[in-house]
Amino acid sequence: MSHPRLIERLSPGQVAVITAIDRGGLDPSTAQRLHELGFDEGVDVELLHRAPFGGDPMAVRVGNMVVALRCSMARLIEVELIASAAAAECQAAAAE
Repeated sequence: MSHPRLIERLSPGQVAVITAIDRGGLDPSTAQRLHELGFDEGVDVELLHRAPFGGDPMAVRVGNMVVALRCSMARLIEVELIASAAAAECQAAAAE
């Protein structure tokens, strides 16, 4: 298993699985909206790209949807890289 990280720390193209969401850091309606958009523990996510000039918001694939996610919300979502993505990252680091 890879080390946990925040979704905002993913690089574009990395695929991860949501391991935890700090719902206490959200108001109830925002927490419900994240749930409705598919952000739940065990769901695969992929960072597609970030906006220029600071990267806020970022485009994230959740299931079959693409969602714009603010960095402030992304800081509340913990993920782990999927094994194949983590292995590719390790191989790239070793090649440098």
